[in-house]
Amino acid sequence: MAKQGRRCRNLVLVPCPFQGHINPMLQLGTLLHSRGFPITIAHAQFNSPQTSNHPEFFFQSLPDGISSKPDMPREFLVFLSSLNFNCRAPFQEFLSQMIEIQKQQDQQPCIIYDALMYFAETVASHLKLPSIILQTGSVASILTYFAYPRLRGEGYIPPQDCDSTELVPGLHPLRFKDLPSNTFDDLDDTLQLIDTLSNIGSSSAIIWNTVDYLEQSSLVQYQQKFRVPNFSIGPMNKIASASSSSLPEEDSSCISWLDKRGPNSVIYVSFGSIASVDAKALTEMAWGLANSKQPFLWVLRPDTVHGAEPIDWWLPEDFRETVGERGCIVNWAPQQEVLAHGAVGGFWSHCGWNSTIESISEGVPMICRPCFGDQKVNTRYIGHIWRTGFELENDLERGKIERAIKRLMVEKEGEEMRQKAAELKEKTEISIKKGGSSYNSLNKLVEHIMSV
Repeated sequence: MAKQGRRCRNLVLVPCPFQGHINPMLQLGTLLHSRGFPITIAHAQFNSPQTSNHPEFFFQSLPDGISSKPDMPREFLVFLSSLNFNCRAPFQEFLSQMIEIQKQQDQQPCIIYDALMYFAETVASHLKLPSIILQTGSVASILTYFAYPRLRGEGYIPPQDCDSTELVPGLHPLRFKDLPSNTFDDLDDTLQLIDTLSNIGSSSAIIWNTVDYLEQSSLVQYQQKFRVPNFSIGPMNKIASASSSSLPEEDSSCISWLDKRGPNSVIYVSFGSIASVDAKALTEMAWGLANSKQPFLWVLRPDTVHGAEPIDWWLPEDFRETVGERGCIVNWAPQQEVLAHGAVGGFWSHCGWNSTIESISEGVPMICRPCFGDQKVNTRYIGHIWRTGFELENDLERGKIERAIKRLMVEKEGEEMRQKAAELKEKTEISIKKGGSSYNSLNKLVEHIMSV
């Protein structure tokens, strides 16, 4: 806890402008604000957060020169480079003004930045301000990226077969097909980004949205690589207040629909804010859900099919008539509330880290359909380490989808996964209570911020 009578320093938080990165950063801001810290969110203009949902924060927009949404994941590296280059000067100007205004005070602001917004550390170091990194992915996935230089030096990447099920040396339980960048078309650019991210500069600590019991061995490895304090304070969605950090507007009507369903009866389907499918895959998904005879809540963003709008145009003509009240389709859902609902018994997900840890913390088993990046690493851990779900592999085909849903929702194997998920939920709840690992780590983080 912050000491009584001692004024807390101003914190400037710099999120990466994607939903999966904005969520944990604003949750972190909520946690630290509850401990007495004034919070400023310095954000890119692209994908600006909903400021009205957080009246307790001050928001500073940074001109970023971004005119359109990047084609993910193909354009991600170029997008990230432009974002960091363009935001650096306005961020430095803002901080310089902030320092000038506060020069009569005895404490300088502290910068907490998403690891992908590495310009923030450069500016903080230039202005001699303390900085701390927030890693928004799993520890295991970050370690996987950092293993790329070694794997390239040993001749393992690029692999001859990117879909190989052979285990990657030194990265148990990952197979080559589970590596985040398994096409390796941009390997040189990826290695350059990894080199940049491996240099934490003058940053004094690293924050993780994870739980010790989930990633203990990975945390130990990471601590050996970066000898600064590491604070695992997750799952932040369970500790922070319920203020929404969603970029799209949430449709809460699905909650009243869930209220009418039986316990553990509904399969929730959402592939996050970025992933998309083609029209044929969407049709197969629709009939797989319909033929499973299970109640389902399906998030279909307007751009789910490569920018198509409205989404109904892509669904089979007789699909809604076939499923009737058994299916609920929304553009975007209040996911944390959905996963906490007693009617939800399974989650078909892309397995981004937020979705993964939210599902674990609510005891909901998963069908995994990773699309790119760390989602494949998370999927492998869900299926082979935590054992709370399984991967739906190969092409999306209605028969396979139907069998996967039944496997999770009604068969014995799914019930065993549900039991395992319930056990992890209980461990998570212990970790965030007084005396638990995440509770203690948050207290240590507060002390660290006050001391740097």
